[in-house]
Amino acid sequence: PLALIIESPIIMLLSASTALSKDWESYLRLRRFMMGAGALLTALHLLIAFTPLYYTITVGVIGVPDAIVEPARWGLMVMLPWTWAIAYRRFNQGVMIRFGRSEAVGAGTMVRLLADCLVLAAGYLLRTVPGIVVASGALAAGVVSEAVFAGLWVRPVLRDRLRQMPPVAPPLTLRSFARFYTPLALTSLLNLLAQPIGGATLSRMPLALESLAAWPVVSGLLFLLRSVGLAANEVVIALLDERGSARSLARFTTVLAVLTTVLLVIVAMPPVARFWFGRLSALSPELTAMAGASLWLALPLPALATLQSWFQGAIVHSQRTRGITEAVAVFLLTTSAILWAGVVWSRVEGLTVGVAALTAGSLAQTIWLWYRSRPVLRRLRERDAWADSPPVQ
Repeated sequence: PLALIIESPIIMLLSASTALSKDWESYLRLRRFMMGAGALLTALHLLIAFTPLYYTITVGVIGVPDAIVEPARWGLMVMLPWTWAIAYRRFNQGVMIRFGRSEAVGAGTMVRLLADCLVLAAGYLLRTVPGIVVASGALAAGVVSEAVFAGLWVRPVLRDRLRQMPPVAPPLTLRSFARFYTPLALTSLLNLLAQPIGGATLSRMPLALESLAAWPVVSGLLFLLRSVGLAANEVVIALLDERGSARSLARFTTVLAVLTTVLLVIVAMPPVARFWFGRLSALSPELTAMAGASLWLALPLPALATLQSWFQGAIVHSQRTRGITEAVAVFLLTTSAILWAGVVWSRVEGLTVGVAALTAGSLAQTIWLWYRSRPVLRRLRERDAWADSPPVQ
């Protein structure tokens, strides 16, 4: 969570680059912002990981169990290249998505996965390096490898496509970019604040250590199943410029929401859940049972992620992004209220409360995004209806 919060201002560079990299001057402005923000956030990461500020945050604010404090710091130190690599990777991926090279993004993911597996395999075979160092080293190696890959593969797109694009009117200025991107950066920060809040509250509920041990495995699985829907956000942003696309994208969203929900239902079935958590993730039988039961509370999450991408993509397409920040604030307030209630009541284990809070918060966020995207979607439907109507004779 700490590493994610540090990088949160640059997470939405993927959406920003997809939406705004329409000509060479806009690209250069975005690139300067990306490099500056990456440098500043890396300096912040260095300050937290390598100074006593780390203990102020983890012990004084989050209140994590003593057994976790030092290992987590080792991991944060190893992950120093994380933020800058992600900024560079997501910025270049947005350019490739904008110009129809999304297959390169998938190939980059495979490069990252290969680097992850190599580091994890080395750590597993050596058995002398602490698990947190191996895991965080794998994360760092993966994002750096994918960043290098994205930087190489974007070059033909820059040379053959982006440089040839006519200048946009009006041109992208610092003021217009700040008005567009500030709500997105705040969105990421608010969204990721839920993670340390969750860690702090799980630490204060029944079965705290067990919940903290199972939470990364459960949330990782849920993120895996939601990632397909989350990836649709940039697809929506890139394709809504085309007339007639709104209807097709709405149908695609519906089908994707149904399919990902069915997949989570299958995974939540006891035999599959026991295999995933007990055999693959190597959780103890007690943690396996706890993790499997929590999945049933998360059944709406894949569909909600897909719907959020549809509504959020439409809002980003309109370049009036304040509604996205509002929706994440609604998510954070809803999630925090349920987590606080779990601490006060203190009769249900933290993992169950955490998953329930995540689901309720995501539902509230989706409803708000739907509300704020209605004018944009209505204009898109009117545009497509006009494009489909026969010409006047």
